Amino acid sequence: MKKKFKVITWILVFFLTVFLAANILFAIFAPRIIETQIEQNLKLKASLSKVSLTLPFTINLERLEIGDFASIKRVSLSPNLIGLLFGKIVIHGLTVVDPVINLVQLADGKLNLPSLEQKGKSPAVYLTSLRVQNGKIIFTDKKIAPEGLQIILDKLNIKISKVTLPIASLAANFSLRAELVNSRLLPFGSIVFDGQLDYPAQDMDADFKVKNLNVVNFAPYYGDFISNKKLASGLLNLSSVFKAKKNDLQIVTDFTLSNLIYEKAEGPEPASLNLADNALDLFTDENGNLRLEFKIDTKLNNPDLSLEKIKPVILKAAMKNLVNQSPEQLVDKVTTAIDKYKEMGKELKKIFGK
Repeated sequence: MKKKFKVITWILVFFLTVFLAANILFAIFAPRIIETQIEQNLKLKASLSKVSLTLPFTINLERLEIGDFASIKRVSLSPNLIGLLFGKIVIHGLTVVDPVINLVQLADGKLNLPSLEQKGKSPAVYLTSLRVQNGKIIFTDKKIAPEGLQIILDKLNIKISKVTLPIASLAANFSLRAELVNSRLLPFGSIVFDGQLDYPAQDMDADFKVKNLNVVNFAPYYGDFISNKKLASGLLNLSSVFKAKKNDLQIVTDFTLSNLIYEKAEGPEPASLNLADNALDLFTDENGNLRLEFKIDTKLNNPDLSLEKIKPVILKAAMKNLVNQSPEQLVDKVTTAIDKYKEMGKELKKIFGK
């Protein structure tokens, strides 16, 4: 019994000694090795404050800076030692804490994404789980505005993990939560995305929700697509169900635009007889809200969600909305618009008469 105890003690001492030695070596040499690899592959200046090991076998990187593109408070990963023996990198848990990504779209439309330059064949990497805690993506668009329109995805939390059953399945459960913030750091909406994805099988079942998003923050993108009159406020709530089978993806969406408030133009309103200035009002309900239901058919491995694809689908849903309104409601809306322009015409006639 004493001999067994001594053997176990010596084994524990041996592993503890190896672990401490490895920790010291990691602390001394690993930061510069990792910095060099990042700089060579991404062509960006990198700095890493500290590398450490924790039991049972977790590698921790602290205060990682990658040029002006990214900064991360901590990265933790647990590689599988058995997988390394077979030339495969299997990571059971990857946790990224407080990452900040600065994404910039230049005037020519190109993004400042670093290009990966890797020589030789890289080993296969298998990731069983990923967690992003309190992330932030700062998107600055210099194409839409020379000074740079800024939108921030804040409080970003992501969880991705392989499904437990069936064991042979390659499907993964995922969850995403984020808050949208403008350049003045004022929140104007939130995003929730949950579901399951089996990319090798090209299957998907997920729900995507946008809650209380003030669309005015995206005015430079939609232009007069929503309304020729400038909106001062408008809340968007959207719920989409993503279902894909063998790469055929269908997105069924329930879209609601409410609390529509228009900015008052300075001086007299323009003498336009174009009812398009008030077109959005024709599609709203008695409470002034616009609700549309539509679906988009595309491919999971190459989804086409461009404005050219979405615009006719939304317009078709809007026409359906128009047809479903009562004739009395439509007549009242059109009559009100026409009367408004008649009164405007009388006032302008007086002005030009003088």
